[in-house]
Amino acid sequence: MFCPRCGRKLEKAPPTTCGACGYALFVNARPTGSLIVHEDGRFLALRRAREPQAGLWETPGGFCDGWEEPAAAAVREGREELGVEVTLGDFVGMYIGSYAFQGELLPVLDCFYLATLDGARVTLDPDESSEMAWFPLDQPPKLAFETMDKAIRDAALRLGT
Repeated sequence: MFCPRCGRKLEKAPPTTCGACGYALFVNARPTGSLIVHEDGRFLALRRAREPQAGLWETPGGFCDGWEEPAAAAVREGREELGVEVTLGDFVGMYIGSYAFQGELLPVLDCFYLATLDGARVTLDPDESSEMAWFPLDQPPKLAFETMDKAIRDAALRLGT
């Protein structure tokens, strides 16, 4: 591992400080914005079309762009993955998780929001999802990431299902 500022080899993995230039490196969680689209005690799940966890069910969502608030990222991801506008509801919670990417296990800070569809027909992005289904909030399938399991449980409690 090398210092991103001066290029010098680091003495140890982050968190550390570069001995050459003094640059402090940390392992920071990457924020996400995710949706729990719900209706009549059910939530919308998408089957992942790509790794990691291809083939498992997930909630719509993704990483925040630079300087993007998690709520804005959740709405954007809804538009990109579902092809519709969503109405953002209450904040469900933040959960620390992990995401395997480019040979690394990255820490993530997953931010979940309740949401509803605005009556439009969902059109999945085939690069992201191979199918969709509605599941009872109190009986979710195995989800791709532990943070999703926790968020669905908390959403079910919040919504009284």
